[in-house]
Amino acid sequence: MGHSLAIDSPGRPSRLRTVRPDGTPVYRYRQRPGLPPVSVIRLAAEADHPSLPPDHRHAHDFLVLVYVEEDMGSFTVDGVERRLCAGEVHAVSPGQVIGVPAAELGRGRAWSVAFTPDAVPALTSVSPLAWTHHPLLALFASSAGPGRIAEPDRANWSAWLADLAEELADPGRLGAREAVAALLTRLLVAAGRLAPSAPAPPDPLVERVFAEIEATFREPVSAADVARTLGYTPGHLTTVLRRRTGRPLLDWITERRMTEVRRLLRETDLSLDAVAARTGLRDATYLVRRFRERYDITPQRWRRTQRAWS
Repeated sequence: MGHSLAIDSPGRPSRLRTVRPDGTPVYRYRQRPGLPPVSVIRLAAEADHPSLPPDHRHAHDFLVLVYVEEDMGSFTVDGVERRLCAGEVHAVSPGQVIGVPAAELGRGRAWSVAFTPDAVPALTSVSPLAWTHHPLLALFASSAGPGRIAEPDRANWSAWLADLAEELADPGRLGAREAVAALLTRLLVAAGRLAPSAPAPPDPLVERVFAEIEATFREPVSAADVARTLGYTPGHLTTVLRRRTGRPLLDWITERRMTEVRRLLRETDLSLDAVAARTGLRDATYLVRRFRERYDITPQRWRRTQRAWS
C-alpha cells in the first residue's frame, strides 16, 4: 500500500476497503486489538518513501490532520489544489479524494495523524452526522480550509506530535492510552481554534438526508427507503450526496449504525442480537459479519478490548 499525506506507510493500520466506480481506492482504518485507533507518521525529505504512481489518488474512511513544518509543495483535495506551506494544518475528512504527486513526498517536513473518533473520549458517542458541527472537528468542515499557526506557536505543535508519537510507540506502558487521548484532544482543540469563526451555512439537502437517517437508522431501512421518503431516486441521491459530502448515502447510514453499535458494545452488556435489533441490522450473525468487514475484529473482541482500557 502506498504512503502519502493521508495514508500511513506499509504496516500501518489502514488497508484497501473498496474501489469507487471511477477507480478511486478507499482505505479504511484497521483497528488493532489492544491499541488506540490513532497513528502518527513523520514525512521528511530524507525519509525513504516507497514508489508511488504519478498521481496517487485515494480516499479514506478515517480522519487525518496534517501539520506542515517545512514547505512541501502541494496536494489536491476533491480536485482543488492546496499548497503545503510551513505552519499550516490541513484537515482531511472521510470520503474526500486526495491527490499527492509522488515527487512532493521528497520535499519538506510534515506530520500526519490518522485517527477514528473512538480515540477521543468527547467524540466516542457523537453521531457521524454531527461531526461537522462539533467544535473539536471544526477544521474538518468542507469550507474551513487550512489553519495557519502563528510562528511562536509552531514549536508547540511539533512537541505535541512528537509526544503523541512517543506514547504510541509504547502503548503498553502505564497511562499511555490516557496520554494518547489527551494529546490528540489537545491537537484537535488547537486545530478547532484555527477554523473560521463563522462556518458556512449547512447544505439544506444534506441536512434533510441526515435528519432522515437519524430518525430511521434503528430500523431495517435501506438507502432506497431513505431516498424514496425524500422524493429522490436512490442513484440520484447517492450521487448528489457523494459530491457534496464525499460519501454515498449507504456509507452514511452504515457509519451511523456502526457508531451506535460501538456505543452499545462499549456502554452496555446487551447481547449481540439485542445490539443488532437496536441498530437496524438483521441479527447477530449479520452484525458480526459487517463489524468484521469494517474493523477487522469481532464485536466481542472489540468489546473486551474497550473494557480492558476502561
